[in-house]
Amino acid sequence: MTHLQGMLSSFLGDRLIAGEAGRAPYAQSEGHHVGALPALVAQPVSIDEVCRVVQAAAAEGVAVIGYGAGTSLEGNAAAVTLDTLVVDFSRMNDIVEIAPEDLIAVVQPGVSREQLNEQLRTTGLFFPVDPGANATIGGMIATRASGTTTVRYGNMRDNLLALKVVTASGALIQTGTRARKSAAGYDLTHLFAGSEGTLGLIVEATLRLHGQPEQIVSASWDFESVEGAVDTVIQTIQSGVAVARMELLDTRAMIACNRQSHLGLPECPTLFLEFHGSAAGIAEQLDIVRMLGDTNGGGTLKTATATEERNALWKARHHLLWASRAMVPGAQAWITDICVPISRLAEAISRAETMIEASGLFAPILGHVGDGNFHVFFILQPDDAPSWSKAAAINEAMIDHALSVGGTCTGEHGIGLGKQDALRREIGAPAVDIMRNLKQALDPQGILNPGKIFI
Repeated sequence: MTHLQGMLSSFLGDRLIAGEAGRAPYAQSEGHHVGALPALVAQPVSIDEVCRVVQAAAAEGVAVIGYGAGTSLEGNAAAVTLDTLVVDFSRMNDIVEIAPEDLIAVVQPGVSREQLNEQLRTTGLFFPVDPGANATIGGMIATRASGTTTVRYGNMRDNLLALKVVTASGALIQTGTRARKSAAGYDLTHLFAGSEGTLGLIVEATLRLHGQPEQIVSASWDFESVEGAVDTVIQTIQSGVAVARMELLDTRAMIACNRQSHLGLPECPTLFLEFHGSAAGIAEQLDIVRMLGDTNGGGTLKTATATEERNALWKARHHLLWASRAMVPGAQAWITDICVPISRLAEAISRAETMIEASGLFAPILGHVGDGNFHVFFILQPDDAPSWSKAAAINEAMIDHALSVGGTCTGEHGIGLGKQDALRREIGAPAVDIMRNLKQALDPQGILNPGKIFI
């Protein structure tokens, strides 16, 4: 590593971090997986520098991991060996271009979703993908992120047009175009989306933008049971109502939200909703949804149109992880991530609730239920081995059930370190072998984020 350090410091200067204290944050993430301390951290400011960094690492056979905001939950950016170089994209955070007439933005990978939307505020456009955390665009593409607005606007894959990628040899390639569709050969753009940095480092992205809605109405709606709330979601989707957000928080989640964010809402299963459109269109949507919910044990549908009220509701939702952890001082969180066809959603959540009750664990449930995705937040003391074992058993049972009904082991967090066995169970060994062959073809030395997705 000494030779590599000398090569990189010649053009990175103090943007090459070698001291232990400076490297320590890169061994951590929001998830419970613990990574190794990387040997070096590079902070490039240009595509050319990324190419040079990867070329130098490839010449030395050193592992390279791209790093965004550190919000991944399955150890996606964790080093598995000490001889690892982390490429931190925090200094590559420029918005290269906004083209309102084409509904397009071109951004560097270190741009955060909140930064992009702040810049778009005066254009009448916005970027809709909202995973909760203020993640970077590069990280969101690498994990094929989705979140609260997926039910209406799709995930990262649906909002991605083109990429610039630095390959394992340090070469720069372009995938996709600014055109809305293409049939030109293999779809390399979407091959890199969700590859978790194992096939190349994303250094620029061309994104689809959407028009800011004429009006936005948010709402909270308490229910007698989780089943009633989920049935309302399913019926709403089946009725063709274009709700922008449909989030479920169970009783434990609402208790944590109220304590942290002082919402003052009933502590029972609750839907957080959001509607986009014209005043007349939203009123019609609300009437349909209210009629459906009333037959499923819905309580008070409380709407909010003022920006401050809407922001307070969604801020509380986005801070649920930290609110849940605050309920058990000193605890860590293990967050599950299954997704099922919406017709099987009520059954999947009910099974999870039953297992949680039997285990005695504190584990709030949060769901992006409009697209069949939900999470269990296991809040666990680090040294409580029996509780971790219980959580692991519930997680495996949830995955097995999701797979048995045509679902997936991960709706948005990716495979990383945590779900490699689940991936094999989901798609089978032959399909995993094809992924491995693709990895070998694009990264013959195996230096890009080794140890992830498959062993």
